[in-house]
Amino acid sequence: MIPFKKLAVSAACLVFILVGIAATRPPEHEHKNLKILPKDISDDDLDKVMDGFKAALGVKCGFCHAREKTPGSDHMDFASDEKPEKNIARHMMKMTAKINKKYFSFNKNEQGETVPAVSCITCHRGNSHPQDH
Repeated sequence: MIPFKKLAVSAACLVFILVGIAATRPPEHEHKNLKILPKDISDDDLDKVMDGFKAALGVKCGFCHAREKTPGSDHMDFASDEKPEKNIARHMMKMTAKINKKYFSFNKNEQGETVPAVSCITCHRGNSHPQDH
């Protein structure tokens, strides 16, 4: 009977350890409606990209992202394509990638990765509509 108790206690401890490990892991977040950025982009990397857009255009999230339709909600619906600015941003991302690939593919870092020479701030310089300034 004692070996069974040892086995049962060991199994219970193993279950508690596995549950504890699973509970401390950050939840996997699936980003919805990414059409240009990689589908498996990390939360941190996505935040960095979006922060770069905000700084380059001098805007906040609501410039491209619509609010949730839920009454009383103050959250953004990041997956929504309701605002045309979001698709304009996608177009601009494709455009700058094409320019960098065609004209600046020689510009590489130590790892051999192409370093973009042209980005949002190149033209926008903190203005949401650079042609207006």
